[in-house]
Amino acid sequence: MAASILLNPMRIFSKFWQTRYLIGRLVMREVLLKYRGSYMGVGWSFLHPLLLLATYSLVFGKTYGKHWVQSNPDGASYPLFVFCGLIIFNLFSEVASIAPRYIGGYISYVKKIIFPTEILPVVLFLSACVHACINFLILSLAVLFSGNFFWTSLLTPLILIPFLLFLLGLGWFLAAFGVFVKDLSHLIPTLIQVTLFITPVFYPVNLVPAHFHWFYEINPISSTMENVRLVMLLGEYPAWNNLATSYVIGILTLFIGYRFFSNSKEEFADVL
Repeated sequence: MAASILLNPMRIFSKFWQTRYLIGRLVMREVLLKYRGSYMGVGWSFLHPLLLLATYSLVFGKTYGKHWVQSNPDGASYPLFVFCGLIIFNLFSEVASIAPRYIGGYISYVKKIIFPTEILPVVLFLSACVHACINFLILSLAVLFSGNFFWTSLLTPLILIPFLLFLLGLGWFLAAFGVFVKDLSHLIPTLIQVTLFITPVFYPVNLVPAHFHWFYEINPISSTMENVRLVMLLGEYPAWNNLATSYVIGILTLFIGYRFFSNSKEEFADVL
């Protein structure tokens, strides 16, 4: 059974088809609750990334912006370069930061034997994807109006698939692990801050010493950033070798995360 799931990860998703209505309702609830009571509501999904973009562009524009322009004079502007990286990183950050304490927020659900606990990380993952889709819409419109829209942008979903598989597997793993190790929810934010600066959100990879390039090639976050920038901002094909590696890592992470969660969920009610 384990080997068949590893060879065909779609077997995992087929288990959630029967509960698609429940998942959809929980995702809607998750998105709306995030902005309940605020005057702008879902509008913060648009405003928040734009504020981050303005801040980081001002802080890092003079330091790294000239390197991006010199390396890619015909590509999109540096703010769009940063925004593209932020979309990928914020998607990772939202899943990784919330997952360790996510199961604890649904104690009443977890203690119901008939409730499919494994859908909770899926709900978190999909709600984060909603925000990412809004940001990708903003990016696409900005690229279009800047006059740098390329047909290779159509390859973006192909690049995002392994990254999304990686995030879903990571969400399952961190959600289960966070139930047993409470300190994880305090450790993860620090690790996310470190990850922010060791991934090429603000700087091009060509500024990184050559002997560290292997790390950026196997890192699903950085390789996804670079490939999305290639197809959306530069009109080039993705780095196929890096994309193939991302698929392998994404499928393995999905399998490991799901197996770990499935083997641990029986103990959630006792620990919580």
